[in-house]
Amino acid sequence: MRRREFIALVGGSIACPMGARAQQQAGKGPRIGYLGVTSPSDRPPLLDAFRQRLRELGWVEGQNIVIDYRYAEGRVDRLPDLAAELVRLKVDLIVSLGTQGVTAAKNATETIPIVMIAVRDPVGTGLIVSLARPGGNVTGVSGYAGLESVAKQLELLKETVPNIRSVAILSNPANAYHQLAIGELNLAARSLGVQLQLLEARGPNEFDGAFAAMAKERVGALLVLSDVIFSSHGTRLAEFAARSRLPAVYAVRESVEAGGLMSYGPSFLDLYRQAATFVDKVLKGAKPADLPVEQPTKYELVINLKAAKALGLEVPPRLIAQADELIE
Repeated sequence: MRRREFIALVGGSIACPMGARAQQQAGKGPRIGYLGVTSPSDRPPLLDAFRQRLRELGWVEGQNIVIDYRYAEGRVDRLPDLAAELVRLKVDLIVSLGTQGVTAAKNATETIPIVMIAVRDPVGTGLIVSLARPGGNVTGVSGYAGLESVAKQLELLKETVPNIRSVAILSNPANAYHQLAIGELNLAARSLGVQLQLLEARGPNEFDGAFAAMAKERVGALLVLSDVIFSSHGTRLAEFAARSRLPAVYAVRESVEAGGLMSYGPSFLDLYRQAATFVDKVLKGAKPADLPVEQPTKYELVINLKAAKALGLEVPPRLIAQADELIE
């Protein structure tokens, strides 16, 4: 089990470590605003990696830098207010994960630099002009090297379960990237000879309806599109897939660690470390408009052999050989 760290909550939406809070009161050092879509307890190793990389670059929280944390607790509708709150605090820079968080930050300010993490298609969703020259106040790390990654997920699912004819696609209509991904999946589905059943959920309160629709349609497998809300409820999604005996592929490894069959996507630990490097550059005077957006440097294939066995599946030896990690 991964180590969980305790982060104190203030006012239900603010989490600020003691050292950072003292530094904030003293008013010393640059201030970073961290806009979280989920909760402070969600995937803490990622923030650990971010802060560790900052330390390596000479920025120590509570000593020469302040980080003001705001969390939407999974309620995307709260993001605009939280982003506006960070702007009122006059932070020097805002960091956020995913399309929804970065979009809220960009809508709140056109001047404060924004470092994005894992926005799947920042050009297609209108957050930047181009990867080479973002052109505004947003730069950082894209979450993919092309829409081909979702097609690859569908291909992996088909290779693992060759006889599937229909695949449910769980998407979030509030995530602008998902419409682009669905277009790519439709092309891949035709070439693979499978039909897609598109299902939507904006949050966990809509999961049951999506699950019921999957059961009604008798789909043969499930593909969960990359989304901050989905990732934060990966255990629930994995448990549903297991109960329904649905082979499922995800974009993040945590869902596989929670019992899902397989995942294919970028290493989020690497993405958070890359984002810290952008923070360092901006704080040292670089302009986001001139900082080329970076793409993931590492994609991971993680396979849960225990889940495969429970589903009565034999993972092809070729995929086992390709896997970056096998969970047994």
